[in-house]
Amino acid sequence: MIELLSPAGHWEAMAAAVQNGADAVYLGCGGLNARRGAKNFTQDELPAAVQYCHLRGVRLYLTLNTLLSDRELPEAERMLRLASQCGVDGVIVQDWGLAALARHVTPDLPLHGSTQMTVHSLAGVEAAARLGMRCVVLGRELSGEDIRYICERSPIAIEAFAHGALCMCWSGQCAMSALIGTRSGNRGLCAQPCRLPYRMDGGKTGYPLSLKDACLASHLPELREMGVSILKLEGRMKRPEYVAVVTRIYAALLKENRRPTGEELRTLALAFSRDGFTDGYWRGETGPDMFGIRREDAGDPSDLFREAKAAYDREDLRTVPVCFSAEIRAGAPARLSACDQEGRTAAAEGPVPEPARTRPLTEEELRLRLAKTGGTVFRPEAIGIRLDSGLSLPASAVNALRREALDRLSALRTAPPERQERPAPLPPEGESPCTPPRLTISLARGEQLTRELVALAPAVVYLPVERIADFQLEPYLGQGVEFCAALPRICKDSELPELKCLLEEASARGCTSVSIQNLGQLAMAKGRPIRGDFGLNVTNSRSLAQLQAWGLESGALSFELRFEQIRDLAKAVPCEAVVYGRLPLMVTENCLVANSLGCRAGNLQGPCRAPHVLTDRKGEVFPVCSLFGCRSEIENSKLLFLADKEDYRRCGLTYARLRFTTERPEECVRVMERYLGKNGDMPAQYTRGLFYRGVE
Repeated sequence: MIELLSPAGHWEAMAAAVQNGADAVYLGCGGLNARRGAKNFTQDELPAAVQYCHLRGVRLYLTLNTLLSDRELPEAERMLRLASQCGVDGVIVQDWGLAALARHVTPDLPLHGSTQMTVHSLAGVEAAARLGMRCVVLGRELSGEDIRYICERSPIAIEAFAHGALCMCWSGQCAMSALIGTRSGNRGLCAQPCRLPYRMDGGKTGYPLSLKDACLASHLPELREMGVSILKLEGRMKRPEYVAVVTRIYAALLKENRRPTGEELRTLALAFSRDGFTDGYWRGETGPDMFGIRREDAGDPSDLFREAKAAYDREDLRTVPVCFSAEIRAGAPARLSACDQEGRTAAAEGPVPEPARTRPLTEEELRLRLAKTGGTVFRPEAIGIRLDSGLSLPASAVNALRREALDRLSALRTAPPERQERPAPLPPEGESPCTPPRLTISLARGEQLTRELVALAPAVVYLPVERIADFQLEPYLGQGVEFCAALPRICKDSELPELKCLLEEASARGCTSVSIQNLGQLAMAKGRPIRGDFGLNVTNSRSLAQLQAWGLESGALSFELRFEQIRDLAKAVPCEAVVYGRLPLMVTENCLVANSLGCRAGNLQGPCRAPHVLTDRKGEVFPVCSLFGCRSEIENSKLLFLADKEDYRRCGLTYARLRFTTERPEECVRVMERYLGKNGDMPAQYTRGLFYRGVE
């Protein structure tokens, strides 16, 4: 049975979801969740919210799906314990350090892997299962066939998005909001720069990053058939009336196992849309038709929302069927039991009935009294009665029996499960090197690899595995330089055979190690020295300890960390940070070049090789690079530059990376010389990134 999961940004939205047929809701409590802009719930409200949902047979999942610093982990631990104690049905997490902590302190509390984990392959799902996840939320960019392939082989439950906003960037990989304005999408404060106007390659101003909302209402039978366990509706930032309307329609479609009518689709669009909806990713297609913005003439949903609010405000849309069994026997206390559909039974006992002086109690009269469950969530489905003749029992006694039995049944339905809790494990240990970090470099194009650059003795040279044929490594082998095949951040199952061939070619050409960007690449890289790259989003010491447990040689830290945070990490593995270059803002499934030029030349061919730029409304220019799988990567408009700062040299890093993307070969050499102290060059425009500012 597929579960319909609805958003609950606050109490009214939760009630709207529950009253309109949601099987489960997901909500945030406090600030450690990916929608900090929503009203969210307080720690005092969470137990009551769980009781409200469980009484009505609805599950509740808590979102703790943000990246966390070491200082925030104790608060996250308290939230885990609270969630476990009050009976939360599962916690949705992004941070590997938090996931590891949860397995220790609340081992019985189910963990769900957030879409922010960027799990998008079977190998990723299997790895998440080995780490204790009971469910994984797949990336929204996967096609129906991608999802089917994973569902048919997955060892754990699969959750898929069905309706709502689409991010331009793969979830968990967006740094645009953070780097432009310090509002981190990985920490729940995305400023949505993708909804702003841009120009591609100096063309007309448009909205090339603003995707329409997804709508898979017409594909629910296929989702059910392929084995998706949970169907998620997006919208914790939207008003409760929107939640009510969308939940009601999807609940009806699932219950009746059918596709939507034209009127239902129009209602969904009236509730909210951006130039309509898209199912492009589901169909395995990308392109300009997937994009749109919210327009003023989109229609007025006031009447629709007013009607929806009036309905869920009555609080009688979601009732629980109950079966009563009453025994009114001579000489024995009156008894009433109440049983719900899950088999929970509660009993109440009243006074001994007296012989009737005038009119005896009839079965019809008793049935009418027991059926008066108004003001409760219960709905009598069946009433069994064993009544001796000639007895009298006051109406007040029958009412008291009914109230007591239902109160006890309510207590059974809302009682939290027994779960064990354990002390937190000791903080991870790790020493920071006392010497300055060794320089590493990552290259984007074959011509950037030169004798002059290699002569500067970088510790590691990262090469994109999809471009490995462009690099001539033979002249530099055996010179003490480690060449590392850098895997792409995104690789779907259908692309895996090609990527494996590229990795084998890289090894044959002289790459002795592999850098991974997501959990699913661990299996592919097995048997080689593995380095963790920045796509793993490491922000705390427990995440570094997890990298150590995976057997990684090193770990690149998130560039959302401040200098002090990097310094204070317990470095269980050698750490690396990007200290120069254009930091990547987005990795997009939609190829911006293809969408702009209409090309479908395929991966890294034709127009993809030419330089392309995205220009914002302020005139800032963002280079656009092509990636494996005909994807795009948007680079920051300004270069990160720290060569004149000593702080990065004394914060315990083993490696400091120079990230070369658009630089000419001679520029690469000059920059590395600058970081080696051989010249005093400074770029005309640069940024310190988040090294000193950090993120909110």
